[in-house]
Amino acid sequence: MTIAVGDRIPDATVRIVTEGGPQPTSTAELLGTGRVVLFAVPGAFTPTCSNVHLPSYVETAGQLAAAGVDRIVCLSVNDPFVMAAWGASQGVGDDIVLASDGNADFTRAVGMDIDVSKGGLGIRSKRYAMVIEDGVVTTFLPEEDGFSALVSTGQCVLDTLS
Repeated sequence: MTIAVGDRIPDATVRIVTEGGPQPTSTAELLGTGRVVLFAVPGAFTPTCSNVHLPSYVETAGQLAAAGVDRIVCLSVNDPFVMAAWGASQGVGDDIVLASDGNADFTRAVGMDIDVSKGGLGIRSKRYAMVIEDGVVTTFLPEEDGFSALVSTGQCVLDTLS
């Protein structure tokens, strides 16, 4: 079952790289308070994710904050070190939290997992964005094919908040 507007975010453990190394973090803690924009990508360093999706949030981070967004979180089924390196290479800084869902626990819980093993990539996340307010999904923008970046960019989310 895929998550929908009105649903509460499931609790799962993701990892975020801090100065002390990768730290487990509950999605209830990361996504459950305030207004949060969560966007998920199929893979760090992949072309659409690196050339379109993540940069769209880097470019709109200030506008999203001005529109009342407390935190922007990018999630991928990659390891935390890859996520940290990708964020550094993209100039993310402190504007976006890069969360590793290495075992796809959260991705499966929201029904956005996809098996791309035939391409050698294993289980990944479909591409989507959502606005979460105090742990409840208020906007859900999944890409129809799971991979394009047409309805889930930073500007698309910003448009829903205007």
